[in-house]
Parts: sequence; C-alpha cells; structure tokens
Amino acid sequence: MKLSRRGLLAATAAAGLGGRATPAAAQSNVSFAGRTVEWVIPFAVGGGSDVWARFLAPYLSRHLPGRPTVVIRNVPGGGSITGTNEFVARARPDGLSIIGTSGSTQVPYLLGDPRVRYDYRKLIPVLVSPTGGVVYLPARLGVANASELGKLRGQQLVYASQGPTSLDIVPMLAFLVLGLDVRHVFGLRGRGEGRLAFERGEATIDYQTTSAYLTNVVPLVRAGNAVPIFSWGVLDRDGNVQRDPTFPDLPHFVEAYEMMHGRQPSGTEFNAYLAFFGSGFAAQKPVLLPEGTPRPIVAAYRKAFEDAVADPELQAGKGEVLGEYEQAVGDGIERLYEVATTIDLEARNWVRNHLATNHNVRF
Repeated sequence: MKLSRRGLLAATAAAGLGGRATPAAAQSNVSFAGRTVEWVIPFAVGGGSDVWARFLAPYLSRHLPGRPTVVIRNVPGGGSITGTNEFVARARPDGLSIIGTSGSTQVPYLLGDPRVRYDYRKLIPVLVSPTGGVVYLPARLGVANASELGKLRGQQLVYASQGPTSLDIVPMLAFLVLGLDVRHVFGLRGRGEGRLAFERGEATIDYQTTSAYLTNVVPLVRAGNAVPIFSWGVLDRDGNVQRDPTFPDLPHFVEAYEMMHGRQPSGTEFNAYLAFFGSGFAAQKPVLLPEGTPRPIVAAYRKAFEDAVADPELQAGKGEVLGEYEQAVGDGIERLYEVATTIDLEARNWVRNHLATNHNVRF
C-alpha cells in the first residue's frame, strides 16, 4: 500500500508480531487516505456478483481508514477463472487490490480444473457472503414434505441443469446422496429457465435461489402447484449446517435426509456434497486479499467490513442483495472459509470419477 513511509514501516513491523498483535493495534497505523482501492470482479457487469460488489463498495469506502475511493473492475471470462488467475498473478499485497469471487469460481478449484492458477489456501478472506435456495416438487407427485420423499423410490425425476460442473453440481450431489433417481438435462442458461421447465411440466424437481424462489415460486406454492421440500441451509462459523433464516420452518438438507432415512448422512458422497454446498451457497461470495498481505492491513479490512455490515444505512437497503443472511465478518470467518474452499482428496476423486463416468466430463 502506498502509505507514508512511517505508515508502511509501522504496518510491516506489526505484521511481524504474528499472533501477539491485536486487531485494533494492528490496524492503528493503516490509512488509505487519498488512495483508490480496486475491487476485481471476475464476472461481467450486471451479474449477481457485480451487483453485490457495487452495493457493498460505498460502505467499504466509508469504513476503511482514510475513506479511499473503491472502484469495481470487471474481468469476465472463463467462468470467472480468467479474472481470478489474473488477480493472483498481478495483485500486490498492499491493500489496494481485492477480489470478490463466487461459487462458480470455487467449483473448478475444488474439482482440480487445470485452468485454475489460484489457490484459496493462500488468499485471505475479509468477508464471506452466503445465499440460500429451496428445493421443490410438483404438487401432483403427492409428496407433502421431506419425510415423504420415500414415495419417490422407483420413480425417475427430471432436473433442468446448467451443466455438471456449474453450481448445479450441488443439487446433483444432493439428489444422489438422498438416493433419488434424477435425470439431469443439461444446457440451460440459468435457473430461471429451469423454473420455466418445471412450470411446463418438463422438469419434475427444481431449486431456486432465495430471491428467485420468493419472487417466482412462492406464487406457485400458494396456487397449489408446487411443494417446498427443503432448503440448502446455512453454515455457522464452526461449519455446522443450520436452518436458512429466510425459511426457518423448512428443514435444511441434512434434516431432510434424516427425515427420509432415519439417520444422519455420512460417507464420501456426503463429504463431497458438503464441500460444494459450502462453496456454492453457505459461503458463496468471499472478498479476498492477496497472499502476503500484512496483518495490519488484513485487520483494517476485516474491521471495515464488520462496521460496513452493521451500518444502519446498509441494513436498511440490503433488500434482495444480501437478504436475511448473516454476513461472516471479523476474525471468526476462517473456519467457514476453510469449509467452503477445501475438499478431501477422496471426495474430490470420487466426484471427478462420477462426472467422468456418468456425464462424460473430461478433466
């Protein structure tokens, strides 16, 4: 960071204190006054991640020391791999460059996509934003709730998917863990097309993210045409699945499994599901600093996002951008971030083999 010489030396010295430096002391000499922070978004203008970043940017500017200008730089391409690779290669650890990735950036990383040049273990999280979603069925199937999912044994369902290595890998693995027979039809351009296929009767199981579910599916439920079965849920800071705060009366996926099978899920397939669920929903959008960023700058960013999230103006205007989900801030986000960006080797190999054998995916 192009601070005064005194400020930079103080930041570097505090970084060398390791665990002995408290967050307040660590950030006390950090100031971004008169500087510009570039927030890289590896997606096109107008998408969900772009809207999210542009909503948060003014509040980050307000609460960072020195109130710098925060500008969004969109670097689309390669399903977000291009911009993320570029960030890791070029960003300096001076606090003037941050990146906001998404579940679709995490999925290829977890799968070991050879195009990926970024390592989430080396990037430093300063905010993690979750989202949610609800799985629902046609009312005509006669399944009233998750405890009745056993009625579907022996019946093939159809799911309209964006692709086996997209975020639709989460429902793919969920249905597999549940033991449902689901045929995935690929090639859709978005979940909105999946909902339309459901409404036309071409798809017989679907999910929508929270905002789309509230806007477009709740009317189907009220009309008696669709039945909500479970939400994906959220992760607490210890990595435990909890009920979605937007849908507190719906069981989350793990509860749905227990209702259907009478026991808790376990095993390699479930571990794989948890990894992709964490990346795709429970910790979908992290804000990250480059490897090697000094601890005082990290502390300053974490405090700024903590204050930004608590800002009354942000709370009043968060609406459908952030929803009712608790934004993970402060030093307690590491565990959530770790759960969402790691997968054990056995689970990853199992997923890769499953995709290659059943869906002709080549790695």
